[in-house]
Amino acid sequence: MEIEYRLELKRRGEIEFLGGKAELVRLGHLDDIQMAMLVHAAPSSPGPKLLHSSTSNGFVAKMVRFRGKASHAGTAPAKGINALNMMALAIMNINAQREMFRDEDTIRVHQIVTRGGELVNIVPDDVRMEMFVRGKSVEAIQDANAKVNRSLEAAAVAVGGEVEIQTIPGYLPRLNETAMTSILVDNFAGLIGRENLKAEGHGTGSSDTGDLSHLMPMVEVKSGGFNGSFHTASHTVADEEQAYIVPAKAMAMTAVDLLADNAKLANEVLAGFKPKMTKTGYLAFLRSIQ
Repeated sequence: MEIEYRLELKRRGEIEFLGGKAELVRLGHLDDIQMAMLVHAAPSSPGPKLLHSSTSNGFVAKMVRFRGKASHAGTAPAKGINALNMMALAIMNINAQREMFRDEDTIRVHQIVTRGGELVNIVPDDVRMEMFVRGKSVEAIQDANAKVNRSLEAAAVAVGGEVEIQTIPGYLPRLNETAMTSILVDNFAGLIGRENLKAEGHGTGSSDTGDLSHLMPMVEVKSGGFNGSFHTASHTVADEEQAYIVPAKAMAMTAVDLLADNAKLANEVLAGFKPKMTKTGYLAFLRSIQ
């Protein structure tokens, strides 16, 4: 899976962080960048459309390994310790926590099974999951992550096995800079019409532009021109003009607006921006997650 692949790159010393923006910051490739903007694909929006929001969730990723004891599932199941049962209990434990997730924190916990056992007639002794724990703020993510860890550990204790939990820094929650957002949105309006713009509120997905938004003025919006839900096989380009050309024009127009008149607007944005973190503090925070 993707996280396992990136962890292998980390073990080989080729990368340190899961997110691309985090790696660029670590390597110093963004040291001379003062502001950033990005246009993402919008889901199920084949025609002209722009979705814009001020914030989105961040997340931490988790690699979970339940360890039990193998035994023949037909003739000697009592001699085994079923790691698959641990995982099933863990999922139920997490579901039991959901009523304690505050609505305003927009917590999302989701997982896939990457290893469920060796053979159907052997009690599974090595079962693995990948997980994301998402939330609207760093504090909300940390709180939900502690509840998830508790749920995983309790499942292992209940069955008599062990669990290994690796928590990996993902993306920080995104905080769009309002002045830049307004300029970019206005330029989209000039290209596709203001009737095709929609403020979508807080986004519960995640983007590594969230990391940049803690360091510099940053804006991310979503453009139409696509069919299907993103990150699925159904996601395809429906309108190349809307998907490729319109976003490029809008960003170019925004760059001109920011840099015109000796960068008057850009300097105003920078003067009013207060970073949530320094580069040093940001890297230290990511390295503290485990």
